[in-house]
Amino acid sequence: MIARVDHLVYATPDVDDTVEDLATRLGVRAAVGGRHEGRGTRNALIALGPRSYLEIIGPDSSQPTPSRPRWFGIDELNRPRLATWAANATDLHALAAPGSKAAALLGAVVSGSRTRPDGVILRWTLTDPIMAPGGIVPFLIDWGSSPHPAVSAPQGVMLVDLRAEHPNPAAVLTAFRMLALDLAVAPSAAPALVAILNTPAGDVELR
Repeated sequence: MIARVDHLVYATPDVDDTVEDLATRLGVRAAVGGRHEGRGTRNALIALGPRSYLEIIGPDSSQPTPSRPRWFGIDELNRPRLATWAANATDLHALAAPGSKAAALLGAVVSGSRTRPDGVILRWTLTDPIMAPGGIVPFLIDWGSSPHPAVSAPQGVMLVDLRAEHPNPAAVLTAFRMLALDLAVAPSAAPALVAILNTPAGDVELR
């Protein structure tokens, strides 16, 4: 299951404050990722493995306020939270095509890009993150020929476990099976993702 985790989305109202907080908690400082032009967000990254990373994402004050709400509920946040996750996949158009068993979960395939601080442009395709109910069921992402962000992100942290909590675990498990994913789901009053990270400061729980 861990091999299917492309990245964890840690949404925050303030990227800089959260980078500082995680540097203290994890013992590794996130590096600047880049700006999502037109979406009003920017990010910072920490590698979680060879092809997996933690994305710290929040508002970008250097951009105009976007006409649509920012992804991952960022506009309503008053504290950081593990908002959702992305699973790696290929041939997204076939997986999300009308009539496919996963189409209702995935929504439309859209594209994105950002420029790294070194000028390298990253491009990807993904299924619309807005479709991810409660952040528990992931969106899918394909980096195509772009270098994976984990390669250039700061090292030293590893994702060792990811689990979900939800008021209706059976429904979530059904959704996971439709996406060929195997993630543990425990009953809980509210949806939540829980990641366990092995860090220089010891094991840290992120939710």
